[in-house]
Amino acid sequence: MSMKFISWNVNGLRACCGKGFAEAFASLDADFFCLQETKMQPGQLDLAFEGYRSYWNSAEKKGYSGTAIFTRHEPLSVTYGLGLEPHDHEGRVITLEMPDFYLVTVYTPNSQDGLRRLDYRMEWDDAFRDYLQRLDAVKPVVVCGDLNVAHREIDLKNPKTNRKNAGFTDEERAKFGQLLEAGFTDTFRHFYPDAEGVYSWWSYRFKAREKNAGWRIDYFLVSDRLQPRLRQAAIHNEVYGSDHCPVEVVVDFDAPDV
Repeated sequence: MSMKFISWNVNGLRACCGKGFAEAFASLDADFFCLQETKMQPGQLDLAFEGYRSYWNSAEKKGYSGTAIFTRHEPLSVTYGLGLEPHDHEGRVITLEMPDFYLVTVYTPNSQDGLRRLDYRMEWDDAFRDYLQRLDAVKPVVVCGDLNVAHREIDLKNPKTNRKNAGFTDEERAKFGQLLEAGFTDTFRHFYPDAEGVYSWWSYRFKAREKNAGWRIDYFLVSDRLQPRLRQAAIHNEVYGSDHCPVEVVVDFDAPDV
């Protein structure tokens, strides 16, 4: 059975709901719809869709971070966070265990202005990679979200001027490379290895989206052994409502291994 996955950093779900979220949710018609940066606490928004169950992980700090997953398929189990005390206060990770795979959605910490959180980000990247590898040892993994890094120069409009800025430091790019080397595939690059000018985030300043001066920092990664089952990947830059747009992957779990 082919399954469609969508991931979207909504930059505040309550605000996004006033900008067409429900319509985008319906039109994208996914089996799994993963959200990052929900910026909400439980009970702040009554949001449900027929045929879906939902799981939420909120930050302790109000109006900050947070993740959610809407799914048409009941998971075997649900886990919140990494199981590591230093990393589990900001609502950044949800894991659904399905019969044939794990689905992980993540909102990776931003290194912030002046790279003041870069050291923490390096610790996070190592801990998150270790977590995914432990899951991958049990069954294949589909991981999605705002990973807050543009991996290659073709993944952002202005690589030269951003070389030492959060999201495009040598350190962050190297950690992303280590994650791929640990056995994961960047699904968009699997289908479009050299595509340029395709981004998933644009600053609200300087009419960046109008000029398509963006960054590709939202991803679907899968365990390498799922490569033969990948059917398509897409970046829905036609969808508005946030400073990010939704990204997609379709995986056929019933396909024979090649």
